[in-house]
Amino acid sequence: MLRIAKTESGWVRGIQGSDVRTTVFKGIPFAADPVGENRWRAPQPVEPWEGVRDCLEFAPITVQKVPGINPDAFYSKEWHCDPEVPMDEAGSLALNIWTPAKTGDEKLPVMVWIFGGGLQEGYCHEMEFDGEALNRRGVILVSIAYRLNCFGFLTHPDLVKEDPEHPANYGLLDQAYALAWIKRNIANFGGDPDNITIYGQSAGGGSTMYHCTSPKSKGLFEKAIAQSCGGILAKYPKCFMPIADPMEVALEKGVHFVKDVLGCDTIEEARKLPWKFIEEKYHESHQFFNPAIDGEFVPAQWYELAAQGVMNPEYFMTGNTNNEFFLVPKPGEEEEWLKKNFGEYAEAYREACDGDINKKIVGFDLTEKLMCEALADKGHPAYYYTFGPTIPGDDAGAFHSSELWFTFETLNKCWRPFDGHHYDLARKMCNYWTNFAKTGNPNGLDQDGTPMPEWKTYSKEEPNQMLFFDEIKTTTEITKQTQCLLDINDFLLHSEEARYENERGEKSQLSNNARAAD
Repeated sequence: MLRIAKTESGWVRGIQGSDVRTTVFKGIPFAADPVGENRWRAPQPVEPWEGVRDCLEFAPITVQKVPGINPDAFYSKEWHCDPEVPMDEAGSLALNIWTPAKTGDEKLPVMVWIFGGGLQEGYCHEMEFDGEALNRRGVILVSIAYRLNCFGFLTHPDLVKEDPEHPANYGLLDQAYALAWIKRNIANFGGDPDNITIYGQSAGGGSTMYHCTSPKSKGLFEKAIAQSCGGILAKYPKCFMPIADPMEVALEKGVHFVKDVLGCDTIEEARKLPWKFIEEKYHESHQFFNPAIDGEFVPAQWYELAAQGVMNPEYFMTGNTNNEFFLVPKPGEEEEWLKKNFGEYAEAYREACDGDINKKIVGFDLTEKLMCEALADKGHPAYYYTFGPTIPGDDAGAFHSSELWFTFETLNKCWRPFDGHHYDLARKMCNYWTNFAKTGNPNGLDQDGTPMPEWKTYSKEEPNQMLFFDEIKTTTEITKQTQCLLDINDFLLHSEEARYENERGEKSQLSNNARAAD
């Protein structure tokens, strides 16, 4: 098996996985330590090393609130089980590679995992993210780290002056830097640099969408899977805040944090503070740093661009669980909620709900269906799913993130008393995910050689949806209130798209005029 491989910075040694046919390279640095002058700076190259570097243990996680510090918290019980997991700025920008390759000449498809956690917490070697099931299907898994919270998403006037091309979004820049590293180096681990799929869930799904819509990430991957990537529509309903802050808002937040929370006059002073102090102050302040629309890496809200079909990948898959982030008013606030969130379309939504606006509707699936429709209009295949089997152990149902145990086929690591039909579902879901990574089409045979249920592409005319429930089923049914919202946003998005095209045309004409004047 391939236990030693060469990277652009030096040789690395991996370790045998629990499956002897897998080699795991843990904690390979892809960027310099984000410390000192590199804090709040675009990722920098790694210093080369001599000899063979042992990559046998995972790197420290990027700075965040200690995972699992509250053992009674829901996700602490689920997978944030180790409050003593090493954490540090130094050494944290690293990635992990699970490969079944015996040599560096095999050109296996590559899946790159971006973890979730609201861009505030999480790490790339959580217990559910294990690549051995993917390796058994002939696919390499790479999981990548990135800076979080104020370390990854603070911006400030000093940073804009210092590096106008990279004034914000350091966490996203870390991800893109890791993707470029993978593109250059993965062949030495048996991977195909021309067959890379990026995927993530929750904030990892949102991160995936930033790369799908950023001109800076174009060419770094061919396919994308966005799992539960956002409950945000372009216009309605207004139940969720936009993911990316306008630059002026981001700068205002950054100035307040540096001056009033950290007590510093400049970024240079803040870079000299210990990371533990900054992390503590950040969580005490109850601030929340998002990506910023910087006009560089993030040209606009990703969901607006994606729903207009402005997408980098040729092949796309998306979906959500059926028990996450419902759009429903609080008792006694129905009319106020309806007016606030739907404005002039309030009565249309009430009619779609047959007069009962308390009917639950999953928020996340609306954006994802709009993206699939837009891609289908552009001639790109898009696949949509809903995950909703019975989940044993409590009454949480198919909660946000529950599909991770299934897509990685790691049910044996979970505390929940899964039974045989869950293991069957996990095997098939992992098949679909890896098939998609191989060819851009999730369909294929199960391990026993029998065809799995056919997963058809999604379009406005044929809204085919794969239902990963206790049994795998397909449907084209959409509730009346979901269709109402899709119709409203489709109309508004096309209006927005026309405006966007007009503005782009005007800018292009101005540019042509300027060149003619020169």
